[in-house]
Amino acid sequence: MGRLIYGTGDTDVEFEDRLLAHLKVVISTKLRRNEAFMLSWEHGSEEGSGRSTIWIHPSIPLHFRFYGNKSPALNRVWIEDLMLAANSTGGLRPVPEPDEHAEPGAS
Repeated sequence: MGRLIYGTGDTDVEFEDRLLAHLKVVISTKLRRNEAFMLSWEHGSEEGSGRSTIWIHPSIPLHFRFYGNKSPALNRVWIEDLMLAANSTGGLRPVPEPDEHAEPGAS
């Protein structure tokens, strides 16, 4: 499990390394374009359930902490699906990984 640490450390969210690697591509692409957006995720029952949303902005520090040593192979379709979500009014949210041969947006 990796961690996305946002701001001064007040927001520290755990994601599986594979998902975090894909989120990193989408988030860094958006920030490189100087685009702010929402990021939402659900909390597991061990955290009391529920969901959270934060506003991701280029001026706020962001740290990706991976626990695995190797970078995973990236799924282009998953990146495109996550980018579609990030560009929507609902903002970026984790979605299940699609088959890498699926059409983007089909999930």
